[in-house]
This record gives sequence, structure tokens and C-alpha cells, in this order.
Amino acid sequence: MSAYIKTFTESFFQWKTSHLTNHQFLMFLSALIGFIAGLVAVTIKNLTHYIQRLLQGELIVNYHDAFYFIFPILGLALTLLIIKFGFRRNVGNGIPTTLHAISQKSGIMRKFQTYASLITAPITVGFGGSVGLEAPTVVTGAALSSNISRFFKMNQASRTLLIGCAAAGAMSALFKAPIAAIIFAIEIFSLDLTLISMIPLLLASVSAILTTYFFSGSDIILHSVLADEFGISQVPFYILLGVLASLCSIYFTKIYFRFNKFFGNITAPFHRLLIGGISLGVLIFFIPPLYGEGYDVINNLLQENYMYALENNLFEGYLENIWVVIALLAGLIFFKVIATSLTLGAGGIGGIFAPVLFMGSAMGHCFALIINNLGVFRDPLSVSNFTMVGMAGLMAGIMHAPLTAIFLIAELTSGYELFVPLMITAAISFMITSQFQPHSVYTLDLATRGELITHNKDQMVLTLLNIRTVIETNFVTLNINDSLGDIIHNGVIKSSRNLFPVLDEDEQIAGIILLDDIRPVMFNQTLYEEVKVRELMQAAPEVIDLNKDKTNDIMRKFQESDAWNLPVIENGKYIGFISKSKLLTAYRQKLIEVTV
Repeated sequence: MSAYIKTFTESFFQWKTSHLTNHQFLMFLSALIGFIAGLVAVTIKNLTHYIQRLLQGELIVNYHDAFYFIFPILGLALTLLIIKFGFRRNVGNGIPTTLHAISQKSGIMRKFQTYASLITAPITVGFGGSVGLEAPTVVTGAALSSNISRFFKMNQASRTLLIGCAAAGAMSALFKAPIAAIIFAIEIFSLDLTLISMIPLLLASVSAILTTYFFSGSDIILHSVLADEFGISQVPFYILLGVLASLCSIYFTKIYFRFNKFFGNITAPFHRLLIGGISLGVLIFFIPPLYGEGYDVINNLLQENYMYALENNLFEGYLENIWVVIALLAGLIFFKVIATSLTLGAGGIGGIFAPVLFMGSAMGHCFALIINNLGVFRDPLSVSNFTMVGMAGLMAGIMHAPLTAIFLIAELTSGYELFVPLMITAAISFMITSQFQPHSVYTLDLATRGELITHNKDQMVLTLLNIRTVIETNFVTLNINDSLGDIIHNGVIKSSRNLFPVLDEDEQIAGIILLDDIRPVMFNQTLYEEVKVRELMQAAPEVIDLNKDKTNDIMRKFQESDAWNLPVIENGKYIGFISKSKLLTAYRQKLIEVTV
């Protein structure tokens, strides 16, 4: 069987080489990956909804709301067991995992990632974990895309583009918003917007949405109908909404990473499960709207049915009082990020996309209700419009994806009547948030480690460059206690280089000796025992520390020192040298590799 597969594969490669150019084959793969991303989206959604219907439809309705406390803990426990005893490796944290694979692993993702999130995410969310399915869908599609690209021996640039195609396909399939999906891939994965990259993204997005139409018809996640027109008199309120969205975005990011740091300090997975699971169960028991993704709540808010959106809580009997409703909506904004952080901290698999939309809808709805019930303004605001624009405001602030936010909501409303308020709110939210938080939730951790890819081509190449590949180790080392004779016999005679690193007893770099430094005395044998290395050596102009210095820092050190070679240390120990010429050659080669 394996021999037959090998023969078929070889025949296919021969046919491809003879009949298709690389660009044509890239088009074919992009459409194929879009189809696969659509299948992944349909599978994850259906699995999750099946679990939710099974649990909520029978146990909660027919028995007791206490299951709101039990289910999230049970789901997190099942997820932990599957990861620990099934996969036996870390599944990874959504989209940042994919971004890390692109920046540090040349877009190569491990095979188990093609199914890990596909299994664990529906269990996490289906049992009530307060996270979204968008990131697991993107990661699964990206992992499949990465492995397909490797099978067909695509280069790094094509592999990265196809991962972007998987992301676009996943979002297109989930939201049936193909244009917003393409923009999402460009903004989040820092893809170059060129004709060569645009066509594959279009093919993947269209292929994915057609796949979901075939399997699930015209059903969509968010049901929004634009009932009220935008008026110029509402501009000040959309500006205020943008400011509010930026404040909520900063709050979300701060709380999310504080919880992330807290759970990161807990080494035992069972302890994380115990603390996070119980806390999440208690929170959902008292605030049932936090259960699961929350799209039912969002849709009810979009239709201004806040009675249904806020049902099954301790204050259900007071929902006739509009200020109680406003207070409960504010509570959803406050606690949703906590529930999301607890879910992920306890070991759940999911993303933040749905929680961001959840918080944004509650924020916009709450804001409009407050303005309308103050009794100060004559013309009431459109609550549904502000609910939709609120989602865009939070997406722009938290994910630093203003264009995705604008086009997603515009496509979901099947028109561009809200385009101006969407632009106002998203721009203000992004502008203010980026001043206090330069990086999004997806990229902050990578940016801190200097591993973030941006739209800046030079910066992207420097990030992708593996600095270890340019370290040269064929330098003869000298001991700080050696004599001039040792330099001649053990160094000059044996080495083809004109530079010698000097180490102390702990193998730490003490300095360097250049051939020019010893040329005046190297033929005077009477000085061979008298003159010592420590008298001849000079301090290195700069030292590169692999544990601290990123490629940007290394380039800066070369520029400021005007040196041609700089010593490299790791954990305080000397390991070799980097030459400017080899570094620049590697930079040019990487630039060629990442250019489609």
C-alpha cells in the first residue's frame, strides 16, 4: 500500500512540474485549503452545538440550574485528561501559537495540531467554557495548511501565505463574511497586500463560504438587521462610544494578562484546573449568560430582547426596571473577561474573538440604554446600531484590527449604512488603546520576546532570521594566562583567522586579540615568555548575548561599534563569533525566502 502511495505521489509531482507553474499550483492549494477550513468550521461548530443541546436541552431545563456550575468544571477536566494522556503535549494558546510558528518555525506546525483543537475546543465550549471557537478553527486550519504545504514542498513564503488562507477561510466560514475574513488574515498575520497574495486569499475565502453554504445553508452566527438609519446628530455619541470602547479594551487586556500570569505561576495542571474550574463554575452559576460562547446573548441584544439575554439570573424578577438591566449589562462587560481568563487559565482550549464580540455588544447596548434613559436628549439612539458598533469598537481596541472590525459588522448588516459610525468608533478606540497598549492580546507576548512579525518588511525579516545559523565557531581560543609564545604556536600557526577570543578560567569572554595587535612583536622570540595575553588583548567593542539580544539589537551593536566581528555568549559562556558579512548575507537570503 505504501509503495502504491509513493508511486502515485511521484507521478503527481511529475505531472505538476510538467503542467502547472508554481503560481498556478498555489492558486489550487489556496482553494483546497479554503474548502478544508470550511469543513473544519462546520465540524467544530456542529460538535459544540451538539454537546450544548444535549446538556442544556435536557439536564438544565429538566433538572436544575446547578448544572451551570458542574458542566464547566467537567468540560475542563475532560479537556485536561485528553491533553495529558491523549496528546501528551501542550496544545497551545490559539492564534498566538500560529503566529509563533510563522515567526520562529518558518510556518511549520506539528501534525497533532491538525486535530488537537478540533477535539478539545468543542468539549471546552460545549460544556460551558466562556471562550470562542474562532481561534481553534483558525489554528486547526493553519496546521492542516502547514502540513499540506510541507507535503507539496512549498517554500516559506508560500507556506505563510497558505496559513493566511486558512485563517481567511476559517473566518469566512464562521461568519459568512468573506471580505472581513481576508482583512482579518492580512491584519492579524501581517501578510503583504499584493496581487499575488490577494488572489489566493480570495479563493480560500470564497471556497470556505461555499463549503459552509453547502453544509449549513444560509444560517449565520449573528442575526442582525439594520432597522435605523445613521444621523449626523449621533456623531458625538459614536465618539463617546469609541472612548468607552478604548477603556474597556485596556481593561480587557490588563485583566487577561494578569490572570494569564497568575495561572502561569501555577505549575501543576490539576491545581490550575481546581482553581480555575471552581471559580468559573461559581461565576457561571450566578451569571448564566457567561455560559459558552455567548452568541445567543449577542443575538438577543441585537434584537433588543434584553429580557431573554439576561434571563436565568438572581435579578430576573427585576428586569422591568431599566436601570437594573443597565447594571446587569455592565456586569456582563466586567465579568466576561474574567470568565474567559479562568477558562483558558484552567486549561481550556478556545479563543477571545467571541468574548470580545460579547463584551462589545453588551457595552454598546448598555451605552445606548443609558443615554436614552437619562431623559436629557430628545432623539433616542438606535440601541441595535450601537450594539453592533460597540462590537467593532472592542475588536479594534483589543485585537488591534480596526479594518476587520469595520468590514465584519458592515458585512453582517448586509450594507454600509453604518460605515461612518463604524469608522469613527473603531478609529478612536484603536487610536487611544494603542497609546497605552502598543500590541494586541494576540501579539503582546510575542512582541515582549521580540518574536513578532509586523507589516514592516525589514522588521519581519529580522524577526524570522535564525541568528544561530550565522554563528561561526572556527576561532582558536586563547587563555588569559597564555604567553606570546602560546599565541604564536597555539593560535597563529593553527588558525586561518586573524582574530582570537581570549577566555578566562570560567570560559567567559575576557577580550580579543587581533593579528595586527601582535604583529610588531610576534617575531621577537625573546618576548615569547615575557609578554602575556592579558597585556596584548583589548576589550571586545560589543558582546552579543543570545539570551538577551534579538536580531535588532545585534544589528544595532554592529552599527554603533563599527566592528566586523562580534563575540557571542550564551549563559555567560563564549560560543563563537558573528560576522557582519555573514549576517547581511543571511538577511538577503531570508528576504528572498519570505517574498512570494
